[in-house]
Amino acid sequence: MPRRRPGRPRRDDQRPTRDLVLAAATALFAERGFDAVSVRDVAAAAGVDAATVVHHTGTKAQLYDACFARVFSAEREVIEAAGERARAALAAGPQDALRALHDLVDVFVDFLEDRPETTALWLRRWLEPQRHGELDRRYAAPLYGLVEELLVAASGAGALTEPTPHVTVRSLVWAVHGHVVALAAGTGSRARERREFRAFVHRFLDALYAGGPGDTRP
Repeated sequence: MPRRRPGRPRRDDQRPTRDLVLAAATALFAERGFDAVSVRDVAAAAGVDAATVVHHTGTKAQLYDACFARVFSAEREVIEAAGERARAALAAGPQDALRALHDLVDVFVDFLEDRPETTALWLRRWLEPQRHGELDRRYAAPLYGLVEELLVAASGAGALTEPTPHVTVRSLVWAVHGHVVALAAGTGSRARERREFRAFVHRFLDALYAGGPGDTRP
């Protein structure tokens, strides 16, 4: 059988070669972590040779970075759109603002449920918190900051009271990642788990914000 030339994808998948490489690398890094994946492993999974991987993505460290950039780009697109809708709802009052926050969280949950490799990729990275910290600064902090700024704006508009937006955002993010891990483990009904988790997140937001700044409930 003639050897496939560098850069030529499998006949049954005509996506651009770089996309094939990044999809294969993301899956492998999510499954094994950075150290346990080689450029040759990625090449074999993508159906190209190692030289093609290096040509399209550079070193293994650059490839790893590109995988995070890839998932970040997709996540940013949906979060920014939902954030803009939530910001537009602030002027309509506390209840509209809360509904918009529900929608924003639902968008985030939907995104990670549909792309569990994103959670796996981040969890692998966080197993070694002293390494690759620049990935957090480039591909996590901007999205955290976007939602934190939204909560600060909502608080300033009188729609809710939020003294520690960074804690709220971080707590919700970790809760959603934990939910995705539970789904992947398959320990219960997937449909029930998805439904119950959304109900929990909505109750969480209601408990924090439903009464607005004037809420005096214990």
